[in-house]
Amino acid sequence: MEKHRAIPQGYMTVGELAKKMGVTVSTLHHYDKTGLLSPSSESEGGFRLYSDKDMMKLHQILSMKHVGFSLEDIKNRLVHLNTPEDVANALTEQANSLRRKIETLAESLQAIEALKAEVVQMDTVDFRKYADIILNMQMKNETYWMLKYLDQDIIDQLSNQFNYDKSRAKAMIETMNRLNKKSFQLEADGESPESEKGQEFAKEYWEMVMEITGGDMNLLLKLNKITEEMRKSDDAHWKEFSAFDKFLEAALYAYFASQGYNPFNSNHDNKHEEGNK
Repeated sequence: MEKHRAIPQGYMTVGELAKKMGVTVSTLHHYDKTGLLSPSSESEGGFRLYSDKDMMKLHQILSMKHVGFSLEDIKNRLVHLNTPEDVANALTEQANSLRRKIETLAESLQAIEALKAEVVQMDTVDFRKYADIILNMQMKNETYWMLKYLDQDIIDQLSNQFNYDKSRAKAMIETMNRLNKKSFQLEADGESPESEKGQEFAKEYWEMVMEITGGDMNLLLKLNKITEEMRKSDDAHWKEFSAFDKFLEAALYAYFASQGYNPFNSNHDNKHEEGNK
């Protein structure tokens, strides 16, 4: 390390660098001790001297630390800043890291707001239910909001069908999301629930329901009863979901009729028949 009797132009003491970059002197001492950022020079009086290049490197370190990298990760990721291309590449990496952080924070904020909206609609504090909602949001279940209508026994029954296999549950959620979108699209296209496309959709949806429930009739009846309760609610989510529900109910009824059976109770048949008189 080169030594200087006085502080030459382009160099600064540890205190000056700390002040410029908004860090503490002890932080810079720590970075020096761990080999993350050492001063480029030293005065004869023993003062650490940092260059403008060191300040640029410190900017790299602080940016990566801000987006969640550990000091060890940062040490392995630092690049040499010897050419304009090196500097540009370092700045590109920092920008990409910040974008990823912003996306993560935006998703976290959205999840927090969504959970808050569900919490205020629940009558009691139920941390287990909150955890189930968070888990489903993480798995991108677009109908996570329905969980507040389910009691814990039903949630446990549904989880048991997948043996708490998260990857299998996630695959089923992807199928559910896809079919929900398909129903909205069929409705928007003016497709009849009784049409060939409507019945193909109903068949695929019912097969998914059977897989989710394991064909457990008691569980199916419980879920059907809860669906009836949701239809009577003023839940904003359900209002958005009503077009899908209307198409789905008609498509499934036509599908059951074509199969010559209805898996639900007779009241369902009577209600539908009365509605068609």
